Amino acid sequence: MDLTEPAEVAAFRLEAREWLAANVPTTPLPSLDTADGFAAHRDWEARMYDARWAVVTWPEEYGGRAAGLLEWLAFEEEYWAAGAPVRVSQNGIFLLAPTIFEFGTQEQKDRLLPPMARAEEVWAQGWSEPGSGSDLASLRSKAEKVDGGWRVSGQKTWSTRGAFADWMFGLFRSDPESSRHHGLTYLLFPLKQDGVTVRPIRQLDGEPGFAEVFLDDVFVPDAMVLGGVGEGWKVAMSTTTSERGLTLRSPGRFMASANRLVDLYRSTAATDSVAATAVRADVVQAWMDADAYRLYVLDTALRALDGEPIGAESSANKLFWSELDIAIHETALALLGDRATLDLDEPSAQWLDGYQFALAGPIYAGTNEVQRNVIAERVLGLPR
Repeated sequence: MDLTEPAEVAAFRLEAREWLAANVPTTPLPSLDTADGFAAHRDWEARMYDARWAVVTWPEEYGGRAAGLLEWLAFEEEYWAAGAPVRVSQNGIFLLAPTIFEFGTQEQKDRLLPPMARAEEVWAQGWSEPGSGSDLASLRSKAEKVDGGWRVSGQKTWSTRGAFADWMFGLFRSDPESSRHHGLTYLLFPLKQDGVTVRPIRQLDGEPGFAEVFLDDVFVPDAMVLGGVGEGWKVAMSTTTSERGLTLRSPGRFMASANRLVDLYRSTAATDSVAATAVRADVVQAWMDADAYRLYVLDTALRALDGEPIGAESSANKLFWSELDIAIHETALALLGDRATLDLDEPSAQWLDGYQFALAGPIYAGTNEVQRNVIAERVLGLPR
C-alpha cells in the first residue's frame, strides 16, 4: 500500500485545515444533549454547509464537494485535530445518506438530502425496541398498508438524537405473517406529527442523549418507503455497514484522542514522573493502535475505490474502534487520577465525559458479542 498522500488530497487537507482554524468555535459548544446545545450544533452545521464542508463527499448539487474517500479521511483527520464540535447530524449524513444514495428515488434525494446537509432536519434512529436490541430481526413494531401509505404502530427505544430530532428512519414489520429478516420495510417519517410521542431518556449526567418513541397509528406515505416494500432488511444492512465500517467513526476521531493522550502524558511526566511511568506502555500502545486503525481504514478505503464491497468485515472494524476508545480514555484517567473529577469545568473533565461515552461503544451499533459472532461465521467461516 502506497502511503504517499496524493497532491490533490494534500491540497484538500490544507484548505480544510485553514478553514477550520479560522472557524472552529474557540469556546466549546454546550452539550448537544440539551436544547440549547442542540440548537448551537445546528448553527455550526449550517455554517459548515455554507462553506461546503458539511458533506464533502456528496455531489455539488446537494451542497457537497464531490470529494473522494481519501479526501474525506483527510478532512476527518483535520476536523477532529482542530477540536471541532461533534456532528449533530451524524445519523443523517453518515448513516442514512449513504443508504439514500444507494436505494433512494430521485424524489427522495431531492426532498431529504438538502435539509439534512444544512441540519434543518436532524435524524434519529428507529432501530432498537424493548426486547429487540442487537437482535434487530425480532422487532415487533408494525406497518399496516392503507390507501396511499402505511399506518405505523409500536415503540422504538434508545433512539440516538431522538429527544430533539425532526425525522426518524427505522425498520418495521410490514407483513404480519413474516418472521425474522423477512417482511420488513424501511420507513422515513417526521417526528412532529399526530400519533408520535417522544419521551427523552436521561443519562447518568441528567441530559437526554436518547429517547423512546411511541408510535400510535402514525401515517407514512408510500413516497417515504426506502428501497421497496419487504426489502427493509437488505436496506438496513447497508445502513449498519456504514455505522460499523467507514463513516460513523473515522480514524481522525481516535488519532486526535491518542495525540491528546500523548500531550497529557508529557504534561503529567513534568509534574508526576511516577504516575507517568506507570502508564507509559499503555500510552504507547494506545497511540499505536489508533495509528493501526488509521492504516486499516485507509486500506479499506483503497479497496472500496477499487470496487470491492465492504461487508461483514465492518464488524471487525466496529469491534476494534469501540475497544480502542475505551483504552485511550482509561489510560487518560489513570494519568489524571483525582484531577479528572475535581473540577468538571476544566479541560481534564473532558476525559471523564469521553470515558463515560466510550463505555457505550461496545453496545451501540450492535453489541460486540454479536459482532464477534458475525466475524466468526461470515468472515472466518466457522460453524454456528
